Amino acid sequence: MRSYTDYLTFETKKRRDYVNITGRVSDAVAASGIAEGLCHVSAMHITAGVYVNDDESGFRADLTALLERLAPEGADYRHHQTGEDNGEAHLRNMMVGHQVVLPVTEGALDLGPWEQVFYAEFDGQRRKRVVIKIIGE
Repeated sequence: MRSYTDYLTFETKKRRDYVNITGRVSDAVAASGIAEGLCHVSAMHITAGVYVNDDESGFRADLTALLERLAPEGADYRHHQTGEDNGEAHLRNMMVGHQVVLPVTEGALDLGPWEQVFYAEFDGQRRKRVVIKIIGE
């Protein structure tokens, strides 16, 4: 078995943003030379996430509305007693998830017809990373 590691770096202009990273993950799979295996994509920060879903603006609006209802910005979170102001970002990470595992088949991501990989930023405007780890043969 072989492995390959790559990193993506983000510094979003907005505090909250969704970035389609499917092409960059596909590029890492191609560079790995691994034909059959798994691709693990993980946000390396507790206020960001990674998810797989449709690249459709209505879905992103619905996701944003859901996260705002469940973890509203400006609420009185106990986390804010530490001097931070991003309690909702930590909770949104927990709801969206910070990692995905994707199949690699015949040297490419094996995604469904509408599936895309996204980086979800919940406390941006500063440098953050995503790790891509591909294992297989």
